[in-house]
Amino acid sequence: MNVLILGSGGREHTFAWKLAQSKQLENLYIAPGNAGTAQCGTNVAISATDFDAIKNLVWEKSIDLVLVGPEDPLVKGVHDYFLQDEVLREIPVIGPKKDGAQLEGSKDFSKQFMFRHGVPTAKYKSFTKDNIHEGAAFIDSLEAPYVLKADGLAAGKGVLIINDKDEAKHELQNMILNAKFGEAGNTVVIEEFLKGIELSVFVLTDGNSYKILPSAKDYKRIGVGDTGLNTGGMGAVSPVPFADEAFIKKVEEKIVKPTINGLLKDGIDYRGFIFIGLMNCDGEPSVIEYNCRMGDPETEVVIPRIESDFLDLLQGVATQTLHKKQFSVTPDIATTVVLVSGGYPEDYEKNKVVTGLDAVKDSHIFHSGTAFKNEEVVTNGGRVFAVTSFGKTIEEAVAKSFAAAETVSYDGKYYRSDIGKDLMNWKG
Repeated sequence: MNVLILGSGGREHTFAWKLAQSKQLENLYIAPGNAGTAQCGTNVAISATDFDAIKNLVWEKSIDLVLVGPEDPLVKGVHDYFLQDEVLREIPVIGPKKDGAQLEGSKDFSKQFMFRHGVPTAKYKSFTKDNIHEGAAFIDSLEAPYVLKADGLAAGKGVLIINDKDEAKHELQNMILNAKFGEAGNTVVIEEFLKGIELSVFVLTDGNSYKILPSAKDYKRIGVGDTGLNTGGMGAVSPVPFADEAFIKKVEEKIVKPTINGLLKDGIDYRGFIFIGLMNCDGEPSVIEYNCRMGDPETEVVIPRIESDFLDLLQGVATQTLHKKQFSVTPDIATTVVLVSGGYPEDYEKNKVVTGLDAVKDSHIFHSGTAFKNEEVVTNGGRVFAVTSFGKTIEEAVAKSFAAAETVSYDGKYYRSDIGKDLMNWKG
């Protein structure tokens, strides 16, 4: 099979690395890809949202299946584009159509969906400039901290958690009236704060059946001890020790099944990944958010733990035969440590030459923000690498990741030295 992956980050490199192991794969293309994906297939300098150029590539390379990595092309309707085109309509796209992608594209849509189908989540209300005056009263009805979410996509920066009531009211005005997050904040969802510990559960579905992928916990803050600014993710661990078999069974019964059945009831033919951001509240799962794709850096610990043929699973989604496909996961623990550019998540420099990659032996180096320049690997983003390792314990796995992180070198390199520390010797 000839496969095309859309995207350029660590998630897409992990997909490419896993697909390259399939005996069913003939040719692999990644658009636009990075210096890491180039080791697994052929990079093509096309944006993941340039649908016309993607069409030409699919036709030229006789692509049999398209795997969409990031949310942007899904929310913008790449799957719909394929279905509406006579040339492309028979080529399966792994990723929901525009209607299903609204689970991530609109926080208000997803909250309405959860309430409609009985999926446990925090109570909420949505506000626009037409009823913004009611927002202050709703904030008064809640206990601190206050959670404000821009309705639309805001590059992972559209969620504010605020302890001060007056500041929360000010930020509501700032988001709606002053366009703090652009058009994404035209509608703002305010919800109660859920107390507990966060994790993510990932589901692969063909629209009818599903496979629950391994759980993971990521680390969003830039600083040690979960301090400082939010990032796209500084590391991840899979599986999560507090998400035991009994808890995951609760997630399946109370969240996964109602979500899949809800999509069917709403007439949404959803084929792809569902990222379920959860809070474990005293042993009970509650949904924080849905995403319409795999997370990053969670992909870098979840996908490597899958022992089954990944391409075969994707074919199961494409042909709606996922229930017939074999699915197994290693019991070993995977950890990933993200190396970032100095200054990230604020201003940072690119084009820093990377050395030491070939010296790493006990870990997988997934490229996130890299490129080739004069036949050298250089930094090309805020998050540069995800260093993934396996172990029988979190301590063993993360020690390998930290050792590899020290082996890789570039000017301004930074990583968190406490990934997984909160989960070691977990007692609950």
